[in-house]
Parts: sequence; C-alpha cells; structure tokens
Amino acid sequence: MSVIAGITTSVDGYIAGPGDGPGVGLGRGGERLHYWVMGGPWTYDNEPEDFGMSGADREFFDELTGNLGAGVCGRGMYDASEAWGGTNPFGGPLFVVTHRTEDAPDPSTGFHFVDDLETAMERATEAAAGRDVSISGGADVIRQALAAGYVDELAISTAPLVLGGGKRLFQGFEHDIELEVRRVYTSPYATHVRYTVKR
Repeated sequence: MSVIAGITTSVDGYIAGPGDGPGVGLGRGGERLHYWVMGGPWTYDNEPEDFGMSGADREFFDELTGNLGAGVCGRGMYDASEAWGGTNPFGGPLFVVTHRTEDAPDPSTGFHFVDDLETAMERATEAAAGRDVSISGGADVIRQALAAGYVDELAISTAPLVLGGGKRLFQGFEHDIELEVRRVYTSPYATHVRYTVKR
C-alpha cells in the first residue's frame, strides 16, 4: 500500500487560476490545467461528453490509479467540483476533510466528511484494505499530508502554461523534503512526474 498525492500545476506552480470555487471550478483560465484529462482544449461552457485522455496521459493515469482503494480530498476541491454531480466518480470511498461536517451527504454517494486529516487518513487506509490511498488536493491538504509524513509518492502533472495568479501548490510551505524521480510521462498537454518521497 502506498499513499499517493497527485495534482496538476502550471509551470509557475498554480493549481487553480484566480477566483476558483463553486460555479467557476478551476478559476479564470484554470481549465487549461486539465486539457490532459479531457484530451484537449475545453471550457466550462463547452465540456466534452466523454474523457478523451489518450497516449502518455492515459498511461500515466491508469498506472497511477490502477491500485487505488480510497481517497482523501479537501472541502475546497469538493465544493469547486460541485461534488462531481453528487456521486463519487473515483474508485473506493472519498474522505473529504472539512470543518463543516453538518452538511455531509448520504454515505451512499461515496463521500464521507471528516473534520481533520489524521482521521481522514486513518479511515481511508482502513477502507483501502491494503490498496493505495490517493490524496487529490487541494493544495492545502497535500501540504498538510507532506508535512505530516503521510505521502509515499508525489505525482505532479505540469501543464505547459504560466497562469500568473491563483492558488499555488507550495504557498507558505517551509519543509525540506527530498524526492527521487520514479517515472516521467510527456504529452502535448502535460509532463507528469512521479516522485518517491525519500525518508
């Protein structure tokens, strides 16, 4: 079992454009970060009906997610995605770290609200039953998980753009963590690097 933190950034380190949140997703210009997920250019007004992921993007995604048993994300990501239409689209249960647990959805949706990262990791590890646990963002949850020593692997997808503003992945992060490059995948829409977190 491994704990894998994965997220997409711009070349200048932003995981969302300015003004991200419910109704605006990844913020102004932020959808360009996920061209690799959609298989090409898209906008919130013109979303493709099917994911068009292919080539190196598909290879990276499939290898990264093939053994997932549970996931963890933050409330910001959950809200910005508008709860993925109300049903967890990922393999295994998704534990959402939030201080506002009173509006938790029914567990049958696949979402489980917890009020701290430690509890989320304990419950996700138990639910994964020996399979991998994914930490999919946002940035604050990934920073907390790295600082706490939970992360075995960091998967960073870098989109070929400079956003110039928004939310930075490592904003305010002051820990010294050494990484080892495990594998690199490259497509026209992103360069994906899987790093092992050295202990």
